[in-house]
Amino acid sequence: MNGTAGFYVNPLMIVSRFLLARVSAALLLLAPPLHAQSADTLRLTIADAVQRMLRSSDEARIASAQVDVADAQVTSARAAGLPQLRLNSTYGQQIENARALIVGNVFGQAYTYNTNLLLQQSFFQGGRIVAASQVAARAERAARLSRDETRGELTVLAQRAYLTTALAGRLVDIQRRNLVIADERLAQVEQLEKSGRASRYDVLRARVERANLEPLALQAENDRAAAELELKRLLQLPLTQPVALTTELDGAAIATLAQAAIDDASPDGVRPGVRAIELTASAREAAIKVARADLLPTLNASLTFGYLALPAFNGLPTQRGSTSLAFCPNPGTATRPCQNNGWFPDRSFNVQLTWPVFDGFRAKGAIDLAQAQARVADLQVRQAREQASVDIERARAELTRARATFTARAGNVREADEAFQLASLRFARGIGTQLEVSDAQLALLTARSTEARATFDLHLAVAELARVRAKPIPLPDGSTVTPGATR
Repeated sequence: MNGTAGFYVNPLMIVSRFLLARVSAALLLLAPPLHAQSADTLRLTIADAVQRMLRSSDEARIASAQVDVADAQVTSARAAGLPQLRLNSTYGQQIENARALIVGNVFGQAYTYNTNLLLQQSFFQGGRIVAASQVAARAERAARLSRDETRGELTVLAQRAYLTTALAGRLVDIQRRNLVIADERLAQVEQLEKSGRASRYDVLRARVERANLEPLALQAENDRAAAELELKRLLQLPLTQPVALTTELDGAAIATLAQAAIDDASPDGVRPGVRAIELTASAREAAIKVARADLLPTLNASLTFGYLALPAFNGLPTQRGSTSLAFCPNPGTATRPCQNNGWFPDRSFNVQLTWPVFDGFRAKGAIDLAQAQARVADLQVRQAREQASVDIERARAELTRARATFTARAGNVREADEAFQLASLRFARGIGTQLEVSDAQLALLTARSTEARATFDLHLAVAELARVRAKPIPLPDGSTVTPGATR
């Protein structure tokens, strides 16, 4: 009995060491050179991914551009209530003048130069200027809050993409390890067949099971490549840029964060997106005043200060204008003074009052439209508040589920690994079946995969709950991101 035991145990150890050396050599051949990895690979933490997402993603840049648009609208709205100063300069040449031909040469000025400054100020426009400024200011604040809402969503999205890629890489490692175990078991069964302790059926079954694991490993590789491409797209990285994810989740730290989130009894904040919709509704109310301003009078004043020159010959006037008989072609026979072809002052002041009496119901249509848009905005505020409450409850439920899954899986991998080792030992000693080993290996694979996924799901559930509660969003390294803090 002792001799028989020594006969089949020692070869198994030799075969296992041989297979392990062969797998290690294959992995070294498939891996790129170490100097190439250190030179070209971008080492990326999850905090770096979030900051890059907030800084350079298309979604973040669009949100910032919307703020710039709103700022420009505020400036345009306020400009209507400020003084307007314009410089006008004209030159005209009369080819043929009908008045000069009919009445006399006094109207026959062939060349006209006119330069003036026009100062305009609107004193009253039915409240349009104040209301329009309110609309633009509230829209600008709404755009900033919408940007903050987008930043919160991008923070969670960046973490989700990062952790999805990391999880896919973890599943690839698990599948690779599963293939190594299958190779070792196949070698063991073949050795046992040679010693007469296993049948041909056992060998065929081990080969089939090993072959069935290969597509799963390839699918895991493909899933990791797809997740990595999506991460690069979101972070605006070149698709050919090698990336190494360096952040690893600490299960104990994530569990502590989850417990703190569950125990947090502080009042929920108002999400920036909800506040943005509320400000938009307030802007719609102010827009009604803008529409009603079309029914009221407008009062404007203007002051023109300039100079006019009517030279008898072409050429830019260069002197101050004056009149005298000496400037006439025949001073001795002239009966009225003539001008010296210079610049003469030209000043005027104008006050204009305009009151629309009937405009074909254009103002009424504008008021009805503004009131309808305000009612729609009010309903959208109600919907946004209801949706925010639903999002909080949904996030709480997801956190509860993720935490329960994480807790249930604690220690499951250790027990599954122990069960697999016992099943392998029982099979090697002839007191167990290959089916038991296969079931134990499948259970170990499931336990490892579920444990990795449970940890990632728990952290994302904590981050999502913080986002919908308008709280600082936690990162795995212990830091937080406040969407509205960085401008």
